[in-house]
Amino acid sequence: MILDSFLWRAGLAGIGVALAAAPLGCFVVWRRMAYFGDATAHAAILGVALALSFNVPVFLGALIIALAMASLVASLSGRDVAVDTLLGVLAHSALAIGIVAVSLLDSVRIDLMAFLFGDILAVSRMDLAIIWGGALAVVGLLGWRWSALLTATLNEDLARASGLDPRREKLILTLTLAVVVAVSIKVVGVLLIGAMLIVPPAAARVFARTPEQMVLIAGLIGAASVLGGLAASWQFDTPTGPTIVSVAAFVFLLCTVFGLARRVVARE
Repeated sequence: MILDSFLWRAGLAGIGVALAAAPLGCFVVWRRMAYFGDATAHAAILGVALALSFNVPVFLGALIIALAMASLVASLSGRDVAVDTLLGVLAHSALAIGIVAVSLLDSVRIDLMAFLFGDILAVSRMDLAIIWGGALAVVGLLGWRWSALLTATLNEDLARASGLDPRREKLILTLTLAVVVAVSIKVVGVLLIGAMLIVPPAAARVFARTPEQMVLIAGLIGAASVLGGLAASWQFDTPTGPTIVSVAAFVFLLCTVFGLARRVVARE
């Protein structure tokens, strides 16, 4: 069977993450929430430590802590502390506390690098089910709230005039981000999740003329980066998660150069 091959499982897992990260990553780019994604991802390592301590699935622990971080930041944003300062404090504090907590687990042997940078080649059938279940849930939720989320992102005053609550839509985005972080931790790790959220949509902006086109192109770039990264990692014996992100960064560079060249030609 196809799923008996670890390479097939890795490819399917990566594509699932790319499809979930594409629409959410577009909103992250549009709302300039890149640092927020990093903070939520870094907090997930604390969830890993708690999951191992209480002998529960790692996905569940990462999801709970990521949801808690997302809710906390969403509730505190716009108050006495500047958002970027708040995210910086929470992101680095959660990552440091999580790493310390993992190191104190004497009864559990854990490959910390796998959670920091991903271990996509070790994805099991259960991991694959969790990743695709989470990805489909994210895509379904964003598809259901697409119009409201887009309106609240483009113009909050227009959203209020249309009877929408911008804070509620932002909360939906933050909670969805927590789900993506939880399902992605096995594939690219907490330190690289932010890149998968940001790089493909940033590359897609060069070619997209509508928000829907940007989501579609970002999904294709993300999936291509996963497959290209897997192939390069297999060929050159490099770490798979970082290689996937490196391929995505290379695609972004090509798209940026193409966009600049197109603008220069258009001016002549």
